[in-house]
Amino acid sequence: MPDLSSAELDRSFLFGQRAMELMKAYRSPATPRSYSVWYTYVAGLNPQLTEAVKRITAEHGALPDKHIDQLFETYLDGRRLSTETERASTGVIAEIEQIMEMLDTALGSTARYGASLQAFSQDLAGPAVNRARVREIVSSLVVTTRDVAANNRTLEARMRESRNEIETLRETLEAVRVESLTDPLTGIGNRKHFEEMLHKAVDHAAVQGQPLCLVVLDIDHFKRFNDLYGHLTGDQVLRLVAMTMRECVESRTTIARFGGEEFGIILPDNDRSAAREVAEKVRTSVMGRELVKRSTGESLGRITISVGLASYRRGDTAVSLLERADHCMFTAKRSGRNRVVDDSASVDTMNDVA
Repeated sequence: MPDLSSAELDRSFLFGQRAMELMKAYRSPATPRSYSVWYTYVAGLNPQLTEAVKRITAEHGALPDKHIDQLFETYLDGRRLSTETERASTGVIAEIEQIMEMLDTALGSTARYGASLQAFSQDLAGPAVNRARVREIVSSLVVTTRDVAANNRTLEARMRESRNEIETLRETLEAVRVESLTDPLTGIGNRKHFEEMLHKAVDHAAVQGQPLCLVVLDIDHFKRFNDLYGHLTGDQVLRLVAMTMRECVESRTTIARFGGEEFGIILPDNDRSAAREVAEKVRTSVMGRELVKRSTGESLGRITISVGLASYRRGDTAVSLLERADHCMFTAKRSGRNRVVDDSASVDTMNDVA
């Protein structure tokens, strides 16, 4: 790990000092977990944790031990998901090993049964066979057949049990996978999911020559709204935007929240014209919804979004496509907000506009 510069070292101590002050102010325990949570909050290293801390402290006025543990395990400790994955994977492997053992036993039983049939056949074809010998051979064949049938029934029942167990473990693995790719506040994809799907979409467009568009949207004046009405209401706004996006796109379309108030829509097989229709639909739908404060019924007015749209060009990477969509979104903000700007014309790099 490279040495920190003097400025970075000073800043880290300032973050640490501020974290300790907040721990005391919000009655958090002086534990490593608590320090990790508050240091991450002060340094702004995890937007989702920051929002969760603001929400809990606004609601309770404190951040006690139970909330510290919950925040740490949800946002900072990756071991929980990996433990669940490892447990389910180990269970699947154990079930498969048991099935293989049962199949080996069944194959051995079948082989022995085949050998018995062959021996009986040779006895029946022998010159000294008589009625008594035939009855003896048939009696032995019946006993052997019953044993094989019983073994097969046992194997069939165990296979059904194993199938059910493996299906349960598969569902656990899928649930863990989905959780690791989901934004806990809005229920849509998180940044990890967004980046994975964008890379896949760009690779597909490059190989297949199919159109691809990326839409990036940002809530206008969100920080001002958050400061005015509080973080709980701010969370309500984020959920509203996510819900509106979900209603306005097809089920196979990837939607994600990849920043504090930034969202993305990946539109494979959509040209610029079709993607712009989707972007405008989302923009007008968000603007058309009136916000009401749940606790008081007070109308908070309406919110708007600024939208940038970039269409895949030969040679694009996921990074270059995202940068162009970002630039278009910044241009929309600079041009008055509450509008869609696409990359059909050259878009200059803009400074961030809140």
